[in-house]
Amino acid sequence: MKKLIIFDLDGTLSESKSSLDAEMSALLQDLLERVKVAVISGGDWPQFEKQLLANFSMNDQLKNLFILPTCGTKFYKYSDGWKKIYAEDLSIKEKEKIIHSLKKASNTAGFKTEETWGEVIEDRGSQITFSALGQNAPLEKKKTWDPDFAKRKKIKTILDRLIPEFSIRIGGTTSVDITKPGIDKAYGINKLKEILEIELSEMIFIGDALFPGGNDYPVKQTKVVSISVRDPQETKRIIETINACLKN
Repeated sequence: MKKLIIFDLDGTLSESKSSLDAEMSALLQDLLERVKVAVISGGDWPQFEKQLLANFSMNDQLKNLFILPTCGTKFYKYSDGWKKIYAEDLSIKEKEKIIHSLKKASNTAGFKTEETWGEVIEDRGSQITFSALGQNAPLEKKKTWDPDFAKRKKIKTILDRLIPEFSIRIGGTTSVDITKPGIDKAYGINKLKEILEIELSEMIFIGDALFPGGNDYPVKQTKVVSISVRDPQETKRIIETINACLKN
């Protein structure tokens, strides 16, 4: 019997930077009544509040929900309010080097955009995130910019040479996430094991970026059962199946 179901957020539970729809919210609340749930994604805490937590009422179900922002570099659990358990923050010098390297990699790759919406490079404390069109870009623009990941794979290849001492992963629809070495979603999974005292064999992970270089890919290193999805609609069908199995 599985005791913990872990989800990516963008592209898995919702469209990029978008709130859960009503059907997904209902399915997750049903799931929380039967099993522990964790959500681990590249976004920072405010993004989780907006996309995920705003859809849940404050009740005992939240004690079964665990939030790992910025690819597992932070961990929050609920106990009379949300409490931060840890944060693997980057130093000032590390941030400066990453930001400089991102600017260089972006220029070298040659993928300049005429219009951006919001910050292109965002300091999330424990993670630096590059979003090619800006943090607030319209979803329809983001979906067409790099649908086959080719542009970001090129940027990542350059970054791998410039800053090999950091973890560099492709995430979301236009983003690249950079964290301390070894501090990625695999790290977050192992923290869940340690803090919740749940074995890896008792977990399932569901995400849309389980390909090599994707920010879900490190989960495969943990040997946790992983399910790759194309979009939130496919995730809904998987949650329905899990809910049905748990009911029985």
